Amino acid sequence: MNGNPSERPGTLEKALKLNLAQRVYGTFAEIGAGQEIADWFFRAGGASGTVAKTMSAYDMTFSDEIYGKSARYVSRQRMMAMLDHEYQIVQERLAAKRGDKTTFFALANTVRAKGFRDTKEECHGWMGLRFQTDPLGPSNDIQLHVRLLDATNARQAEALGILGVNLLYAAYHLRYHLPTFLHCLMDELSRWRVEIDMVDFSGPAFEAPVYQDRLVALELVRSDLSDAALFGANGEIWQASDILYKRPVLLNRGSFDPITRVNLDMLEQGGRAFTQDFGSKAENHIEILEITMHNLLCMEDCSVEYDNFLARADVLQSLGKNVLISKYAEFHRLSGFLSRHTQEPIGIILGLPLFEELFNERWYMDLEGGLMEAFGRLFRNQVRLYVYPAGDPMTGKVRHARNARVSRAQQHLLNYLFDTGCVHEIPNGLDDHIFQTSADVRQMIQNRDDRWRTLVPSIVLKSAPWMAI
Repeated sequence: MNGNPSERPGTLEKALKLNLAQRVYGTFAEIGAGQEIADWFFRAGGASGTVAKTMSAYDMTFSDEIYGKSARYVSRQRMMAMLDHEYQIVQERLAAKRGDKTTFFALANTVRAKGFRDTKEECHGWMGLRFQTDPLGPSNDIQLHVRLLDATNARQAEALGILGVNLLYAAYHLRYHLPTFLHCLMDELSRWRVEIDMVDFSGPAFEAPVYQDRLVALELVRSDLSDAALFGANGEIWQASDILYKRPVLLNRGSFDPITRVNLDMLEQGGRAFTQDFGSKAENHIEILEITMHNLLCMEDCSVEYDNFLARADVLQSLGKNVLISKYAEFHRLSGFLSRHTQEPIGIILGLPLFEELFNERWYMDLEGGLMEAFGRLFRNQVRLYVYPAGDPMTGKVRHARNARVSRAQQHLLNYLFDTGCVHEIPNGLDDHIFQTSADVRQMIQNRDDRWRTLVPSIVLKSAPWMAI
């Protein structure tokens, strides 16, 4: 296994190596950015060793005739239809002739690349590979979603072609080690050009625990291939552009380590306020609990932290909650992520201490406009904050958002945010529970103080990570 990027072959060398193997054979079906993947194999020489067919059903009528109608042409559904169709044809037409000595594949992508008269629509696409690891063996799938960040169509198409070669090469040569596999996808690429925000593995070649869906998603974020991973309450890994498309979003940011009854009350009260504010526009909104893992990005061995994140996700999903794990420390970047996927109302629920931290200017040293630019980005479109009160253990009193502790110079800004409806105050907390945070609960558990049991939902009492302390 070759884990060092500098020691792995370049894109053209990878294509040539696959061509000369005379064992990997199949179809390239590409829609939206030319036939850039297949082109590498033709340029490398010996393409007859790999390429059974290349095609691009670019016209929608042709595409519908071949793959069936689809509500969205750049979607996972369309990519899956392409894989199903093309892989079946390869098997039907070639299995009898060479199936006993060949591993077949179908590689498909459907992409929205930058157009000639383009608007500000996001450039992205779906890529999928269905392949055998052994002749006559079962098939395996790798599906990924990619954002194309280059400024021109030509550069986006080039990036997509490199990514496709990397995917096919990694599937056959680097699939035994997840971090190496994922890093290989970015060989000769960079995050300035491509973001891979979802990879899904299935089939006997990808067994747990190495290729557990949520572990893959976390590794994407930690490896800086993606900014966030979205886990559905149903246990699935979701692609944000599909799930959030044209939907209102209500998000609660916290550590949830462990989740407390206050956290659930925050979500309930924030949801009511969100619905009151936006009325019918808030209907069918999706609830998300978000945890940031930005401090994990520079660590080498993340197995313990992964276990911690996944344990928290298990509890939240058991409560029927969707979970977003992101690398966003700053709220304006989190807001930007949500706004990228939906133009519908967005509500963000947070506690008063975290709200006060938004006014700390040290978070915005990288922005030319500092605090004011960050707030401008945070509240663009239809974003509102719902601030839950906090208990002050020093005074025994409850503090509310309108009395947030900000500097004298920032008081006018605080008033402005309330006057314009950007920030809403949640007036009542959950009895005296608001004096206890998740950190306090953790400390109680460590101190063998059984009072913590009254501060958390019952599901936490059955959760092994906390009971083992």
